Amino acid sequence: MGRKINSEKLGRLYCGKKTKKRREWRGVSDTWYDYTRWVRNWAVMAKFMAKPANLKGFFRYRWMGNYLAVPDFVDRHTEGLRGPQLRIAHQEFDFIVEHVCDTIGNLFRADPKCGNDQEFNKKIVVFDENMMSQIMNGFPNLHMVCREIPIVYTPSTVAQDGVLHYIDVAEEFGLPSDVCPMPAAELGCAIDDDYPLVGVCAVNCNTTCDGSLMGNGVEARRFGIPTFQLAVPIRHMQQSVQEYGAEEIANCIRFIEEQTGETFDWDHYFQCMETFNEETKLFREWLDLSKTNRPQVIGNNVALYRDAYYQVGGGRDARFLENDRKITELAYEGYEKKVSCVSEVRHRAVLWGVQAQYYTAFPIWLQNCWGILPLIDMLSLTSTELYSTTDRQQALYDMADLYMKMNMRNRSNGGYEVGVDDLWRFCEEFHADMVIMYEHIGCKAMAGYHGIFEEQARERGLHLIWVTHGLMDPRKASRKDMRDEVSRYMRTVLQEEPLDPSLEDFPDENNW
Repeated sequence: MGRKINSEKLGRLYCGKKTKKRREWRGVSDTWYDYTRWVRNWAVMAKFMAKPANLKGFFRYRWMGNYLAVPDFVDRHTEGLRGPQLRIAHQEFDFIVEHVCDTIGNLFRADPKCGNDQEFNKKIVVFDENMMSQIMNGFPNLHMVCREIPIVYTPSTVAQDGVLHYIDVAEEFGLPSDVCPMPAAELGCAIDDDYPLVGVCAVNCNTTCDGSLMGNGVEARRFGIPTFQLAVPIRHMQQSVQEYGAEEIANCIRFIEEQTGETFDWDHYFQCMETFNEETKLFREWLDLSKTNRPQVIGNNVALYRDAYYQVGGGRDARFLENDRKITELAYEGYEKKVSCVSEVRHRAVLWGVQAQYYTAFPIWLQNCWGILPLIDMLSLTSTELYSTTDRQQALYDMADLYMKMNMRNRSNGGYEVGVDDLWRFCEEFHADMVIMYEHIGCKAMAGYHGIFEEQARERGLHLIWVTHGLMDPRKASRKDMRDEVSRYMRTVLQEEPLDPSLEDFPDENNW
């Protein structure tokens, strides 16, 4: 019992209060492996806490308490997995745990309230939450920190109520309650004085919505350091905007040089981009496997990890490439052994729209409960181009291309071609018969496409399931609400029964 997929009734693990009543039994080999990785994550966090500056930060900042739920977070994203898929997931998520610890450690090291390392602080350039890191590949002596990722993004992912306090603070300050929870939480954190004030300068971008632009402006005033607004074009598919995009990249490089005294190192940039290109080649191989009848790197095993190495790693951290190679080996091992991710593949799905940050484990529920294989998601389908490692002028266009096609704006902005047409193209390429359409209540970016999606899905004979969520605020639409929308469709439209009935309806409002 437990060795095979779907042999364990996973819904029983949610009985009780804040944490699971016991660990999942997966057979001797997989259970032992999972346990050793669980212990390893605790060891990484214990090592992090052993540093005095980090210990001070833990007791100074409210958002740090969410990180106590990290082991549960990894458990939720590995539920039901066996063999190569279990190992791929741990290879990815465990490294993310380590990488986030490094990022927070750098923040606390420079923070006047914690480590107060003033010399180190002079080497920090602060980027906003959706910024690509590739510009910093040319500054080997500087450190890039995406401030909001470990403070707002990750806490809302690790714990479903992780940033509700900051959303409430922003609304009490006067922000309308219908604003997207992401900039609201970031603004509330600034109002609450819960950001480490670090860095010699900052770079913000014109991200996906007016709310983000508003939040960036207020935060820039609060932090009080020189800030560059990187205004890359939103209609990024138009050829006429490429020249302007490259000029903005050149202006940003010049700004960082002026503020830090460093000179852009083209040799180091090209070296990092060679690493980034190798990572892209491996990602292409993962996509090719997902187009077959034996996909391996799917759902949770690609969604969050792709964000980490594509956006934050950006070729600068060679550990990601080493990790990617191990993942690729495991993927081919699973493919050659004809290992399936689920006990029964009923539907192959493309996940479109922006996912709920408080329920990033939703794809694993889809496959465990209903046999829906979440092949790929919209945020992971960013650029798969290989970029120049020799030509400086072309490199400026390449960086502009990356910044125009960032995770949160590549599809939700850019026009009909990337927002609608590309969805049907991916459905065809990945042989998908279903689309799980995330609908963020507070986002207006893709709201105008609603009727078009439904009409064109019918024309193509695709099942389209709308899943409503509140991005970072589960009070607007809970995890259970999201699951219920899928279950209603599966039962009423497709007349199907779940693979694991215990997962169809269970209470998880008290879980992390």
